[in-house]
Amino acid sequence: MKSILHKTATIVTSILTVALVNSTADACTNFLITKSASGGNGNIITYSADSHQLYGCLYHYPAQDWPKGSMLEIYDWDSGKHRGQIPQVEHTFNVIGNQNENQVTIAETTYGGLASLQEQDGAILDYGSLIYIALQRSKTAREAIRIMAELTDKYGYASEGESFSIADKKEVWIMEVIGKGNFEKGMVWVARRVPDGYICAHANQARITTFKYQGKNKWDDPKADTFNSHDVISFAIKNNFYSGSNKEFSFSDVYNPVDFEGARFCDIRVWAFFKEAAPKSFDKNQKYWDYAKGNVQRAVPYNGGCQTPANFPTNRLPLWIKPDWHFTLHQAMNAMRNHLEGTELDMSVDVGAGPFHCPYRMRPLTFEVDGKTYLNERTTATQQTGFVFAAQSRDWMPDYVGGLFWFGTDDAASTVFAPFYSSITEIPYEYSAENGSMIEWSDNSSFWVNNMISNWAYTRYNLIHPEIEKVQQQQEKEFIERTKEIDKQAITLGKTDPEAAIKLLTDFSVKTGSNLVAERKKFFNYLFMKYMDGNVKTNDGDQKLKDNGSGKGIPELTQPGYGKEWEENVARSTGDKLLEK
Repeated sequence: MKSILHKTATIVTSILTVALVNSTADACTNFLITKSASGGNGNIITYSADSHQLYGCLYHYPAQDWPKGSMLEIYDWDSGKHRGQIPQVEHTFNVIGNQNENQVTIAETTYGGLASLQEQDGAILDYGSLIYIALQRSKTAREAIRIMAELTDKYGYASEGESFSIADKKEVWIMEVIGKGNFEKGMVWVARRVPDGYICAHANQARITTFKYQGKNKWDDPKADTFNSHDVISFAIKNNFYSGSNKEFSFSDVYNPVDFEGARFCDIRVWAFFKEAAPKSFDKNQKYWDYAKGNVQRAVPYNGGCQTPANFPTNRLPLWIKPDWHFTLHQAMNAMRNHLEGTELDMSVDVGAGPFHCPYRMRPLTFEVDGKTYLNERTTATQQTGFVFAAQSRDWMPDYVGGLFWFGTDDAASTVFAPFYSSITEIPYEYSAENGSMIEWSDNSSFWVNNMISNWAYTRYNLIHPEIEKVQQQQEKEFIERTKEIDKQAITLGKTDPEAAIKLLTDFSVKTGSNLVAERKKFFNYLFMKYMDGNVKTNDGDQKLKDNGSGKGIPELTQPGYGKEWEENVARSTGDKLLEK
């Protein structure tokens, strides 16, 4: 995602928030986990909405009946520009974040693609509008795919290339699209169903390569595992983007040819997820690690222009893999916190990490020294995240309780995923788009409270972050166990009174979210007091600081300084300048 523009559920859509990001390398990450791979946790999609200008909040579109003839005004998700209007449907479904009441979830990452296809004059529908329109109108993942395809055929596609993660309680799909530029109206696209028992991922680089072309999409065939636009290949051939057979055609390699940055900044996040899920079986000979570091191998070099199969990379990552074990909900959350730990590119151990081993680098991603370009790694967890989620779709439960949307604001590595059922009729004010903005402070905003915690940790990461992680892991485990009980209560209640069950879920979600923000505020206060001014005060119990025995509120403390390694580096680099004589 390059940005988010929140829209209220009114006939005339109003603009609340605009977030602009120009570099797709700065954008988002999606992990897709099928139900047999998750060990009884259902289908799971995780997503980080990464943007330096995005205010992280929880969107809510209430279910609504619309008068005949109603029109939906469309505003571009990135720029806020009014693009036009389309007819509204008679009924729209309840949507919490990126999941609807039918347990359909949609997420995305922007990959850009061929420059000539990134703009389409007169097009009405951009990628963000497509996501939330499809969520409000679809009962299944297949229906969401078809809605997005049919709408863009009629009204055009106004965005760059996108990868979408689309799941329901039965299936998980990856769909990749790119506009036809000003050659034609609409977009070309392909969607593939992730085999049950497997995991998939995408992170700002198109991932679908070859596929079995469908002359006609069999939407109602339960065995169908591929859908595509009828002209996905012929359009590329006609406009000299591709020369070769249909069988060898690769969507990604034609419409978004991978380069060094596509591998190093984008697919490296996919590699990290696959390696975490399958450490024993995935990439034993480090072929894919070499690719992820940016070493894209081709039989014939590609220098732009028409693609042929000979130009396609020979060491691309697989689209999906089978994990070595069940990859649980909490493991999925923790996978979003990766900084390439344990690899040669671990940012916490190089000189840029400073004396406190911080695995973050300020932007821009690249810089020049003596005419050469260097880079900062782009990892899954990043400081500019607006919000993250892990959405569960569970087919053994009624829809009103089966959709469980775990949501957090700011950096995935420091935030806490809180549970929100997708059937709820209210959201906590602390998570609302009406509570603060990127230029408006709010003391009880989830986004601002979590940013205070994470940004404080960046100053002395190796000391502060372990405390954040301990609390985070404990709270999430407690939430996961608590929702198991809430599930049972709601299912029992729903057998006789579904509305009362939804109220139970709403009350639980709102109370949990509000209480969490209050607890996080207190936690920040504790962290700030303990680590201010370079000192470390001694604890006297959990999140309580110790008095020195005088009873006057004077703390015990230590002064750990910068560490021996830093002191040695300073001594060597300054010569006698700082030598005490």
